[in-house]
Amino acid sequence: MEKQNRQEERLDGEVLFEGRMLRLDRDRVRLPNGHESTREVVRHPGAVGIIAILDQQVLLVRQYRYAIAQETLEIPAGKLDPQEPPLDCAVRELREETGYRGSMEHIGTFYTTPGFTDEVMHLFLARDLVWDPLTPDDDEFIEVEKIAWDEAVQRAKQNEFIDAKTILGILLVQGRMG
Repeated sequence: MEKQNRQEERLDGEVLFEGRMLRLDRDRVRLPNGHESTREVVRHPGAVGIIAILDQQVLLVRQYRYAIAQETLEIPAGKLDPQEPPLDCAVRELREETGYRGSMEHIGTFYTTPGFTDEVMHLFLARDLVWDPLTPDDDEFIEVEKIAWDEAVQRAKQNEFIDAKTILGILLVQGRMG
């Protein structure tokens, strides 16, 4: 069976918006059938998420998320700075958001929403945590909550978290721990 070409070719484009956290591009593309179309793409520098385990508990952060107009309970996470390695970002974000640092193990990388953004999320497992806080960002108002690991896994399996990186991270770690 012949492999079908599904690739789209960028012909030109324009930046519609550029902010401190993302950029919105509109590109003109040639489709595999030769027709032209447009694609709007949110460009994002990437992010990290950390599943931090302390004494058989997972550290989660409760914060208000403006985009969805509600509080979430999620794993610590944050945006990569320009040229920042994901591991360095994970160490920094964990210290800023929870006050802890620990040994880090990369457990996965995925595109958050490939239909409209190039954002890549790097997940890390943090263990052997010790208290070593950094000053939180001025625009973050978060509260750290500890949940028993078994309860966190059960809540992830029952879709009780509304944040995808939290669900995926907990289930990936659970799969490694057995």
